[in-house]
Amino acid sequence: MKRFARVVLLACVPLMTVGGYSQTAAPAAAPTVDAATAKEIAGMKAQLADWPNLARYRDENAALAPVTAGEQRVVFYGDSITDGWGRRSETGTFFPGKPYVNRGISGQTTPQMVVRFRQDVIDLHPAAVLILAGTNDVAGNTGPMTPEMTEDNFRSMADLAHANGIKVILASITPAFDYPWKHGLEPAPKIRAINAWLKDYCDQHGYTYLDYYTSLTDSDGGMKPGISFDGVHPNEKGYAIMAPLAQAAIDKTLAAQ
Repeated sequence: MKRFARVVLLACVPLMTVGGYSQTAAPAAAPTVDAATAKEIAGMKAQLADWPNLARYRDENAALAPVTAGEQRVVFYGDSITDGWGRRSETGTFFPGKPYVNRGISGQTTPQMVVRFRQDVIDLHPAAVLILAGTNDVAGNTGPMTPEMTEDNFRSMADLAHANGIKVILASITPAFDYPWKHGLEPAPKIRAINAWLKDYCDQHGYTYLDYYTSLTDSDGGMKPGISFDGVHPNEKGYAIMAPLAQAAIDKTLAAQ
């Protein structure tokens, strides 16, 4: 009877010898990051979890009283320039006595605003929406964008509003000569070009064009001295210029048949 050798296969485990004894290799230590980097990573994770930031106004929307008979609610919809209106200012007021609702979110771009439009505008049943957006598109806050991409997002928001019986006010992008968080993009000519498109688009579709730009800009396409915190975001003096312009646009829009 023949004998056959048995072959035993053993799983190979990386070994290292220390002092005559073998042990498995220790995993490499995770690289350390500074506090600023850790904060940036946490912010990225939070944005990925809720890219359009639907959570920001979810509770406030649920608590908002229904529109009453005869009430003409207006939603101010936008980015940090809307978000800071009446919140960052010294007086802390936002059109007192008016049924106006602030739904601005700092840093947002128009694609994010399209995603949350139904929750933060349509479902609030306003008579009109005042959209102020686009400067963060120019800054590339959520990645590079062409003017055509921004324009398409304005079209989408206007179409959604119109389809739901909401009157449309499209505001000009406010001036910026440079962005303090992203230098060197030369936004002024890009902003002027999109504003020209916004005005023409409103003229073609019967929407109200709200021109903040002309009253806020200097000869270089930036904010006039003394009306902003950083050349981009209005201060109390800046909002004091914008408020009557917004009110006039709302009055005109709500009066139109």
